Amino acid sequence: MMDILEIFKEATLGSLSSVWQIAIIVIPLMIIMQLAKDYKILDYISRFLKPVTDFFGMSKESGFPLLIGLIFGLSYGAGVIIQSSKEGNLSKKDLVLLIVFLASCHAVVEDTLIFVAVGANGWVLFGARLVVAVIATYIMSKRLEKVFSLKEMDIQREIIKQNI
Repeated sequence: MMDILEIFKEATLGSLSSVWQIAIIVIPLMIIMQLAKDYKILDYISRFLKPVTDFFGMSKESGFPLLIGLIFGLSYGAGVIIQSSKEGNLSKKDLVLLIVFLASCHAVVEDTLIFVAVGANGWVLFGARLVVAVIATYIMSKRLEKVFSLKEMDIQREIIKQNI
């Protein structure tokens, strides 16, 4: 019986520790994001990333979450993505494309350095991840354009039918 209590205690403390570690990063990121919006820094970052977001057919508001996920990874990037989504700044298409890109290319600094430490070529690793992310996201963006245009056509057909 004592072993079960010890396991439960260890699991609880470990979980709380993990949540705390994520919170001490995500909460400041949310504060920075809000300050960046208030002081129009986010607009500057969005303009800088506009060629990237335009290439994928994403809104300019998706640039900041993309950058955070790319640098800090999925755990921290998810907090920014969720916040941006709750604020209504990201469309469903933006969310899908962010997820596709970040699934293969996230936390590029940390992950690359970890693999370099065990002997991998950092440039090859980074380049391969970036190429896969760009190709997959571009293909998905074109596919989503077709899906959304088909949905728009269906909506227009329904409107025409209702007016007849």
